[in-house]
Amino acid sequence: MKRIKFIYNPISGSGNTAKILDTVIATYQKYNKIIVPFRIGETFPLEKALEDIHDNYEHLLIAGGDGTVNRVLNLYMQKNLNIPIAILPTGTANDFAKHLDMPLDIAEACEKILHSDVKRVDLGKVNDHYFINVFSFGLFTDVSQKTPTHLKNTFGKLAYYFNGMKEIPRFSKIDLKVESEDLTIQTKCFLAFVFNGQTAGNINIAYNSKINDGLLDVILVKGENLLKLGNLAYNFLRGEHLEKAEQENILYFKSKSLSLSSSQEITTDIDGETGPSLPVQIKCIPKALPILY
Repeated sequence: MKRIKFIYNPISGSGNTAKILDTVIATYQKYNKIIVPFRIGETFPLEKALEDIHDNYEHLLIAGGDGTVNRVLNLYMQKNLNIPIAILPTGTANDFAKHLDMPLDIAEACEKILHSDVKRVDLGKVNDHYFINVFSFGLFTDVSQKTPTHLKNTFGKLAYYFNGMKEIPRFSKIDLKVESEDLTIQTKCFLAFVFNGQTAGNINIAYNSKINDGLLDVILVKGENLLKLGNLAYNFLRGEHLEKAEQENILYFKSKSLSLSSSQEITTDIDGETGPSLPVQIKCIPKALPILY
C-alpha cells in the first residue's frame, strides 16, 4: 500500500479540519493507500512534518487555509522536494483550492485528487519567500487582517466589502514605484496585487490569470479618485473591473518579474501570511510545483 503524508491545521477555518480525518482515511483506504497524518501545532512544528518526505510517499496532502498551504509550500521548496502536493479546502477563504476547482465536500475532493494526473503549476517568489496565490498590500490587505474570522465564515466576500467601505475614509494613499521588463512608473495607489492565482478573500480579482503561463498578473488600483472606490469595489464583486481598467483607474499588466518600492512603511500579505516590507523583488518561477487537482 502506498503512503500519503497528510498535514492538517486543526484550527483552520471554523476549526473543523480535525473532524475530516476519518473521511480522508476512509476515502484513501478504498484505493489501498495509507494516510500518515501530521497535526500542525505549537508543540508540533511544521519542520517535523517533512523530515521523512522522500520517495517513500506518493504525495503530500495539505488541509488548511491559504496560510497553512503557504507555510508548507515554503518549507517544501526550501527542502527541494519534488513529490506532488494536493490541497483540501478547509480554511476560511481557500482561494487557491477554489481556483483549482476543488469541491468543498471533502470526500469528493479526495476522489478528485485520487483520479487526477500530476500537473505542474507556476509559483511566485517575493524576495526569498514563495507564494502560490497572491502577494498584496494596501486597503485590501488591511481590511483582510481586520475582518474577524467569524464574519468571514458567515458572510464570505461581503464581509470584506463592508469592512472595506468602513476603512476607505481613513486609508492613506501609497506612493509606489513599479519597475518591470516592460515599464517603469511612479504612482499612488490604494491597492496592489501580484497574482499567480485568481482570487483573494473569495473575490475573483485576477480572473484572466493562468497558473501555468509563466507570468504574474499585476493589478494596481490607483489612488487619484477616492470617490470611485465604492463603485470599483462593486465591480470587483461582479468581476467586471479588468474590462474597465482604464475607466476604473486600474493599472493591469502581466510580467515575468518586477520590483516594487515605496518611501512608506507598508504592511504586505503573502497568501494570508504577513509578508516582507517594501522594497521587494518579485518573479514567476514557471512550472515549479507538481500538483494534483
